[in-house]
Amino acid sequence: MNRALAKLRVFGALFLVGALGVACTESPPGQAGGVEGGDGFTYFSSSAAGGAGGAPVSVNTFLWRASLDTVSFMPLVSADAYGGVLITDWYAPPESPDERFKINLFVTGQALRADSVKAVVFRQIRQGGDWRDSPVDPSTARGLENTVLTRARQLRAEVQG
Repeated sequence: MNRALAKLRVFGALFLVGALGVACTESPPGQAGGVEGGDGFTYFSSSAAGGAGGAPVSVNTFLWRASLDTVSFMPLVSADAYGGVLITDWYAPPESPDERFKINLFVTGQALRADSVKAVVFRQIRQGGDWRDSPVDPSTARGLENTVLTRARQLRAEVQG
């Protein structure tokens, strides 16, 4: 059980810098389309949305992008940049086909702080032909949150660099 959770953490770290392929453009500081102070990205810009105009992200954009990067190896069910909600589909590591994980990540504020990101991890184990819920070590969610925070700080440093 702990071995599989460790693998999930390793997968997250390996794909931390992966791109998800979401259309985005960087907004210059102080211009419309950025996030409170202009230190962010505009997702689905006018060129990506067929000229319909951009919709600014209402949560901390560094945390949002870091969340996308962190779960980029898993299939996404939903990604709401405005509300700050990422929901993955079930993912079974190739080394453990009889267990699978699902992650919900919530970016809840503008500040790049630990209390602005929340992870919920679900785990199931195949028994017979059925998937059964299984407990997840609470440190797994905290580890994901810390990975998101670390990546968000890296992204901020790159922009301010």
